[in-house]
Amino acid sequence: MNYYINEVFETIQGEATFTGTPSIFIRLQGCPVGCSWCDTKHTWETNKEDMVSINTVFAKDSDSSLFAETSSSDIFENIKHFNSRHVVITGGEPCLYNLTDLTNYLINKGYSVQIETSGTHEVLCNDSTWVTVSPKVNMAGGFKILPSAMVRANEIKHPIGRQTDVTNLIELIYKFNIQCPVWLQPLSQSKKATKLCVKTATDNGFKISIQTHKFIGVR
Repeated sequence: MNYYINEVFETIQGEATFTGTPSIFIRLQGCPVGCSWCDTKHTWETNKEDMVSINTVFAKDSDSSLFAETSSSDIFENIKHFNSRHVVITGGEPCLYNLTDLTNYLINKGYSVQIETSGTHEVLCNDSTWVTVSPKVNMAGGFKILPSAMVRANEIKHPIGRQTDVTNLIELIYKFNIQCPVWLQPLSQSKKATKLCVKTATDNGFKISIQTHKFIGVR
């Protein structure tokens, strides 16, 4: 199984359960979900003219739509010099891919692995993978939240900007009888969204994810 990789970098995970954990982020190319507020729109398309060598991708220092096609072993060879032992597979929408081979490979090499997904595609990965579902409801791409993705989640991390987002989240929790931790993440760290998250978390026993990486000045 080969994967389209947009970028790889070492940083600190700033969100939800693994907040504060030194991590290697592997950003995959491709996403049809269509969130209007997405901050990685350069990962949406997989145009062949944007395909470059793996060395070019691993040398990137700014956002672009350039990506490389690479294997699990090639990915490992290019991340093994990092000190971090936690890998976050994100996107784009990483679950466009069957991630079983990549997660198996990395876990066998001694890494803990986390996937960040929208819940709109089947989650195929090693059973030990930590799955963070950030359910994207009623986005432009028209994809529905999959029951199998919600049930597979080890945590829910939901972006909150307005009351509708809270309503959608609570409906999903009751619909799928979700028992895992639920994190609320204020969109754009706005005061209004943060206030809504605080109230919702207090009323429902949820937690708040405040994107701490932005406060400490890392990616």
